[in-house]
Amino acid sequence: MDILVVLENNNGAIHRMSLEAIVAAQKLADEQNLSNAILAIGADSNALANAAAHYDTGEVLTAEHNLLSVYNSDGYAAALRQVIDQEKPSYVFFGHTYMVRDYVPKISAQLQRPFLCDVISLKTNDGLSFAKQAFNAKLAADLGVASEGTILVSFQSAAFNADLISSGSAEIREVAVELDEGMIKTTAEEPFQEEAGGVDLTAAEIIISVGRGIGKEENLPIAEALAQAIGGEISSSRPVVDSGWLPSFRQIGSSGQTVSPKLYFALGISGAIQHVVGMKGSKNIVAINKDAEAPIFELADYGVVGDLLEIVPKLTEAILAAKN
Repeated sequence: MDILVVLENNNGAIHRMSLEAIVAAQKLADEQNLSNAILAIGADSNALANAAAHYDTGEVLTAEHNLLSVYNSDGYAAALRQVIDQEKPSYVFFGHTYMVRDYVPKISAQLQRPFLCDVISLKTNDGLSFAKQAFNAKLAADLGVASEGTILVSFQSAAFNADLISSGSAEIREVAVELDEGMIKTTAEEPFQEEAGGVDLTAAEIIISVGRGIGKEENLPIAEALAQAIGGEISSSRPVVDSGWLPSFRQIGSSGQTVSPKLYFALGISGAIQHVVGMKGSKNIVAINKDAEAPIFELADYGVVGDLLEIVPKLTEAILAAKN
């Protein structure tokens, strides 16, 4: 086996970042003529496997055990290590989620194999290499592994577009794993939530993001009204969070969250690289800024040069009128 993609369960469905990892595997398999497979571990693995069987992959594997009914890093690490020992994949791909950050380093240490984490792209031009951001996302470093054996790779959110996943039909095969209670030395708490009140910016299809161009905290309701009218979530660049106008879980960028919504409004955001790395995977970007030379316009699909305090309320009014 050449490439194995490990799925993550997100409330009974395949996690979006796992779908992006499948796209990465399909890209590498196509360009290098490699085989690829998908693995579902733990509870509801059959449901995830059935869903994954509709994608373009060689086969779908399942690893079930009663000790994997609830996530724990020891059990998942032991199960995946056994699958790796049996199947001997050259590459194991993951989405760079909190769960992956928890248990995959255990496997890396146990197998003494490299874990290339938070990768933003792969290149096959002159041999295979993986790119990671460096120096606060100002540079990208190309990484390669010279030794033989399994390489563990996790991909940053939005490194690949889940909408580009290729469909197909694959057989499902169960892989036996042997676990005992003595292996389980840790218990997991409730799944980590970056955002309060159930808000998940990484899952939002529409995001209204504000920067220092909003002027002052009292102007935030203008953006919030647009978000409510269009069914989006509010986010911000770092200066807004540093000013205490919005909580830190709303921050997008290298020191915040990475998102890839279908529609991203950048209101009063200049387009500094630290913010851009968190939203450049957005499908459509609309920028509104007074400064016609703002870097955000180089990235935007649609740009409006003007005062957002005048433009956004009129846009909100037009949207509400169209609904009625």
